[in-house]
Amino acid sequence: MDTARRTNGSGWRAHVPKVFAILLGILAAISALAALGGAIGHSTQPLRRLIDDVLVPVPANLAYAAFMAVLAGATARRKRVAWWTLVVYFAIDVASSLLALGVIALVPRGELVDDAGVPLFSGWGRVATGVAVVVGVAALVVLFLARREFYARVRKGAVLKALGVFAGVAAVGIGLGYTLVATFPGTLPRDAGEQLAYAAEKVLGGAFEFDVTRIGAAPGWVNFILGLFGAIAVFAALFTLLRSQQVNAALEPGDEVKVRGLLDRYGERDSLGYFATRRDKLAIFAPSGKAAVTYRPVNGVSLAGGDPIGDPEAWGAAIDAWLEEARSYAWTPAAMGASEEGATAYHKAGLKVLELGDEAILLTDRYSLDGREMRQVRQAVNRVERAGYTAQVRRHADIPPDEMKEIAELATRWRDTDSERGFSMALGRIGDPNDGRCVLVEARDRDGIARSLLSFSPWGQHGLSLDLMRRDHEAENGAMEFMVTALMNAAPKLGVERVSLNFAVFRAVFEEGGRIGAGPVLRLWRRILMFFSKWWQLEQLYRSNIKYQPEWVPRFLCFGDRRDLAKVGMASAIAEGFLTVPGTPVVELDATAAPVLEGLPAPATPAELAGAAHDESVNEQMAVRLAKLERLRADGVDPYPVGFHPTATCGGIRAGHPDTPADTRTGDRVSVAGRLMLQRDHGHLVFATIRDWSGDLQLMLDRDIEAWTAAVDIGDHVGVTGEVVTTKRGELSVHVDTWEITGKCLRPLPDKHGGLADQEAKVRQRYLDLITSADARTLLRARSAAVHSLRQSFTGRGFIEVETPILQRIHGGANARPFTTHINAYDLRLYLRIAPELYLKRLAVGGVEKVFELGRTFRNEGVDYKHNPEFSMLEAYQAYADYDSMLTLTREVVQQAALAANGECVIMHDGQPHDVSGQWSVRTVDEAISAALGEEITADTDVEKLRKLCDAAKIPYDPKWGRGAVVLEMYERLVEEKTVLPTFYKDFPTDVSPLTRQSRVDARLAERWDLVAFGTELGTAYSELTDPIEQRRRLTEQSLLAAGGDPEAMELDEDFLQALEYAMPPTGGLGIGVDRLVMLLTGRSIRETLPFPLVRATR
Repeated sequence: MDTARRTNGSGWRAHVPKVFAILLGILAAISALAALGGAIGHSTQPLRRLIDDVLVPVPANLAYAAFMAVLAGATARRKRVAWWTLVVYFAIDVASSLLALGVIALVPRGELVDDAGVPLFSGWGRVATGVAVVVGVAALVVLFLARREFYARVRKGAVLKALGVFAGVAAVGIGLGYTLVATFPGTLPRDAGEQLAYAAEKVLGGAFEFDVTRIGAAPGWVNFILGLFGAIAVFAALFTLLRSQQVNAALEPGDEVKVRGLLDRYGERDSLGYFATRRDKLAIFAPSGKAAVTYRPVNGVSLAGGDPIGDPEAWGAAIDAWLEEARSYAWTPAAMGASEEGATAYHKAGLKVLELGDEAILLTDRYSLDGREMRQVRQAVNRVERAGYTAQVRRHADIPPDEMKEIAELATRWRDTDSERGFSMALGRIGDPNDGRCVLVEARDRDGIARSLLSFSPWGQHGLSLDLMRRDHEAENGAMEFMVTALMNAAPKLGVERVSLNFAVFRAVFEEGGRIGAGPVLRLWRRILMFFSKWWQLEQLYRSNIKYQPEWVPRFLCFGDRRDLAKVGMASAIAEGFLTVPGTPVVELDATAAPVLEGLPAPATPAELAGAAHDESVNEQMAVRLAKLERLRADGVDPYPVGFHPTATCGGIRAGHPDTPADTRTGDRVSVAGRLMLQRDHGHLVFATIRDWSGDLQLMLDRDIEAWTAAVDIGDHVGVTGEVVTTKRGELSVHVDTWEITGKCLRPLPDKHGGLADQEAKVRQRYLDLITSADARTLLRARSAAVHSLRQSFTGRGFIEVETPILQRIHGGANARPFTTHINAYDLRLYLRIAPELYLKRLAVGGVEKVFELGRTFRNEGVDYKHNPEFSMLEAYQAYADYDSMLTLTREVVQQAALAANGECVIMHDGQPHDVSGQWSVRTVDEAISAALGEEITADTDVEKLRKLCDAAKIPYDPKWGRGAVVLEMYERLVEEKTVLPTFYKDFPTDVSPLTRQSRVDARLAERWDLVAFGTELGTAYSELTDPIEQRRRLTEQSLLAAGGDPEAMELDEDFLQALEYAMPPTGGLGIGVDRLVMLLTGRSIRETLPFPLVRATR
């Protein structure tokens, strides 16, 4: 029967197990309370006696109560064995009642008496027995009708051993009970056989009497102890069975080999993946074998650890198989420590998701002890180094077996708990010969004695995940920080790029709950967690991680129903070792004696790993192409030859044969190559269209057609030789004599007519856009022509082109947020340049009178239709020029670029050309703002008046801003955004132009202009500030802003200021955003005009 239907049954039958479980639990409680009451002298129990007479036996006996309690638990879990037990139980009860009624009917009443002559069955007794038969039969009928609701299997266990334990303990109990009864017989006759039978009856539960004619009883407290002996026997047997089931829940060697194979191919995805090889887990695989879920049954919970392993495409099937098995055993499914990707897969399968905490990840290329935030770690490392400690970092495979044995013994000796902790984030072993890729870090004191150790499991090919952390109580404080730093330093030699440290449960609570202003609920929750941290080190784990400044990656708990959370939480605590349950198998840490697994695959090579990723995306069409590829190779054809030698291009052939009449043979033989874009097969004739950078050209084939169609697909590169002809319809073609594949295309191209319709796909797969879209190729040509024109414009005017550093120690030359990096060789923080200005000015000081640079610049700012973090900028400086000189130069340069890109002096906007020849408009900033407001402002307008004007015009501003910043905001909102044709806006406030000289007319203004068109700033120019004293003052102000936390403020470049003190001639400076200029010329967004704009990463 379908398991899903079983678990989600409807109607009264679905409630039968729960009802029976409740009734059995009530019977167990009544029986236990009655036994306790009898022991303390309360023998009057009317409710128990009524139930015992009319419904089912309810003796005052602890053994019977224990049996009922165990049966109630199994019934609640819908165990099939519970159904059989209930059927047998009620069948025996009905049979015994029927037997009693038969005896009553056949035996004369005077003979049915006990040893004292009292009648065994009164009138009420006969009625009660009859009612008991009816109740028993009704129970059997209900159980039969609801039999499909008891579907859950029981795990394999040592049943015979458990029965043997029960028999042995019960026998001992009967023996001791007989001694007790013989010593304290109460009203029992002093007959050894009677007393032995009485003791056995009570130890075995007392539900069925061995001698119904017996009179007398032992004292209540003796009966209580006899029942206790029986209860001990029941629980001893149950303990033996459960323990054997736990031992049987072990990863089979064959399954471990499969798990390791999956990890070898897909282990990069999850830092906890390798912990799937724990030997106290079970594995269940997807039908395809490409993915698996590893889990452990704990306290009625099927507890999975981390994500499924293997191919993500098969995760869903593996999860479904795991859930199906959980249903078949009536286990509660749960997964702890899942990543966001894994939690999404579990959620799709129907589980609920709760964020559990965060995992601390260290990236080896970013780890550095520099900086204020790493002070605690740095001090700890220095302290340990001064104490004479040394660190050793090795793969487990490089450690001799004897030494590994000693390490395992030390790890066991230094353990602070009674048992090993960890389930989802620990291997639970060390020294296993199959774990050779694990990494051990040791710290030894000046005498060479081991004091601390860390062991890391592999995380794919280039990562490690913390598994074991141990330290001697005499170890120097800071040994852990010392070892982590040693590992990070050794990481490049190990090929390690990332390291996963401890997991911080409810990290956000500790972090946010301790802040000023945290809400009462959050503070209370933090106090609760800190209370439990006394035993479970929750806060300590958070503190031990945060000092390394890690990247936090969330981890999740996945579960079925919210009502199961408490049960899942307890199972997780048991699995992780926080709660110790008697009988739980002890995990032996020392695994040095473990056998080497047979059949392990060789570690995957980088090529195989790339192949695994490639396999994930192979579709049916691609499979056909791959099959063709293999056939070509089998036939001795190289599908990727070294070269081909075309004698003409597609466009050149067309240009060389204009207006050729239809059905003409030109006699011109050519070799041409291109990508096959279209193909039409007419049986005896094939027409194909190839495309190279110069254009498209038709091919005509009337020979080797079968070989062509068998080998060639749309998208392939082909080279052909033949005569230039025209078809009967006048289409210029090459009549192919010979052909060869010059590059086999393995993926189908987008729709031949629509191309790439998805704008995001055009950006991410620009190569496909260029293949299919003539517009994309035109844009690329226009960009190239514009950039080439810029270079020619400046070199033609006597400027020399230079290259200045992209990696800079100080970020300056503009107000912008920089990208940061770190150079290990010099242990320095470096910035990707935000502008080349300060280095170009150094060259100007050195006497380079005309200089420019066209190169890449980087700013860690927003991404939109006109911004990209990486962009091209042209900066130029000319001695003895000013901003007016640079204005004329800029107009001429842009006009020449427009001519080069578009063939005429126009710029494009919304598909329409706009003439930009001749002179361009020039306005001051104050004039432009005044025109927009309808009210004049000048350099005399104070900041308060400007703020009122902003309020009236609904322009937002920061009250902390000075006058210049307010004017700049007004300019950007009122002027820049609304400008259409190219316009120069000049004379900005000095306080927002720190590198610009003051106006010769008004010192409050700077000799600076911005070039704007269609709402976008294209460039800017200055009369450069050459006064070293004034420049130092302004840059010092900027550096104070940077020190105060402004990430866009420039730092103080002392070397530049020193160079300026050698005197720079009067200079005009110019900056043009090349990408913005191409946008202006073509009328497109920055993402369209850049070949490869920055986009968000995708999995």
